[in-house]
Amino acid sequence: MSCTHPTLAKRDVAISLPVMADHSPHGKIKPSKNGKRRAVVLAIVQLLIIAHIVLWLIGKDRGWFGGRTLSPVEPSESMEFAKHGVINAGLIFFCLALLSTLILGRWFCGWGCHIVMLQDLCGWMMKKCGIRPKPFRSGLLMLVPLLMALYMFIWPMAYRWGLVPLDKWMAGQCGTDSAAVTTMRGTFGFFGVPLGQSPPAWKVRNEIIRSGFWDTFPSSPYIIVPFLLICGFGTVYFLGAKGFCTYGCPYGGFFAPLDKLAVGKIRVTDACERCGHCTAVCTSNVRVHEEVREYGMVVDPGCMKCLDCVSVCPNEALYFGIGKPSVVKGAAKNETPQRRYDLTWGGEVTLAIVFIFSFFCFRGDFLPLPLLMSAGTAAVTTWLAWKLWRMLRDPNSTLHKFQLRLRGSIRPAGWMFAAIAILALAFTAHSGAMNLLMWQAQRHDNQVTVEPGVVFSGNPMQMPDAMAVQAKEALRMYRLVSRVGGGG
Repeated sequence: MSCTHPTLAKRDVAISLPVMADHSPHGKIKPSKNGKRRAVVLAIVQLLIIAHIVLWLIGKDRGWFGGRTLSPVEPSESMEFAKHGVINAGLIFFCLALLSTLILGRWFCGWGCHIVMLQDLCGWMMKKCGIRPKPFRSGLLMLVPLLMALYMFIWPMAYRWGLVPLDKWMAGQCGTDSAAVTTMRGTFGFFGVPLGQSPPAWKVRNEIIRSGFWDTFPSSPYIIVPFLLICGFGTVYFLGAKGFCTYGCPYGGFFAPLDKLAVGKIRVTDACERCGHCTAVCTSNVRVHEEVREYGMVVDPGCMKCLDCVSVCPNEALYFGIGKPSVVKGAAKNETPQRRYDLTWGGEVTLAIVFIFSFFCFRGDFLPLPLLMSAGTAAVTTWLAWKLWRMLRDPNSTLHKFQLRLRGSIRPAGWMFAAIAILALAFTAHSGAMNLLMWQAQRHDNQVTVEPGVVFSGNPMQMPDAMAVQAKEALRMYRLVSRVGGGG
């Protein structure tokens, strides 16, 4: 058969297209049995989380156990140990998950994470609507989970036992008013790192059972609902079925490196005929058929051991087994599988800058989003900026089923997408500008050092002229950051 290519339509150039056989020798790709099993396991996990919260709420009202309950079984709770020395259920659970990863590989992401359940649910709903999310591939942005993991769990200890002693030593050697100390404190202060003061005491203590269950979680629906929409639908629709896991989850920053040391892997027998069914059903963007061909096992640390590939193999050639880890996988038998990315190095660096800018726009005092939501929102915003640029650059551009641009002409869907992307970028820039104003206001505010007891006394002191200027400037900037009706 022949077909007229869209870009050659004016010249009526016909090109030949190959005719595929009516029947594949391996048949149609069958649905994964493990998909349903995993959905049941993830649903049970979610029900246990809900039951935990409900029991705490009921117990608090009725005075059960003195209003105390098991602390949240959430990996983010491990931060309390790094910051304050607190041992809680989240720390114990996270440590067990990390240790088990050394044996079973990155299983927790596929079988125990409620965010993965949310992404799978969103992906399933999109599939029912005829939408198949396409993975976005960026090599540099894949470092975000590791950097976030270091920030959450390693940075608090580096700050307490490294940066604070260094600050005290420099202040003792050079003086607190020296240019070196002032510059260092100002630089770190810009990023919200306080120097010149002692951090809260670090003391190992047991808080496995506690009363303030919700202390470390956002309670406002203004945060919870957008989190579900962005880290669920948004990341899946724009970045792929496991978009948040790839570009926004700090726990993956630990699970992925440990997976390389794990002895549990997806492995292959000689019955494999390279049909590619395994790769077609993998929602983690792993090229299973290439890796098992070259190494006899899946070595990609993005593999979440969902076992969909095992379930759909027509020859039952794949299995989960114990053997050598991928860190000693050896050389490829034929050709080393090449990772495929959507960006050049110039594009990678540009989008990394966009991501960092967006992250700090959403993470500041003006719009204090939780860390994970800030990362997910920044990833989606970065993708929108990339897709807008590609749409303006390329003569033909699509988004799922929507034709954004065709033969150099922007289609109605393209104009709508451009409007959404520009609004999202404008909102990001606005948040960044407000964060900058807030930081400047706080910087001026910190120069006003009159004690509250003096201010509210019967005979308050006269503020020095220089300090009065700082106070006036701080009030002006606070007013600019306030709502429109309040002068902002």
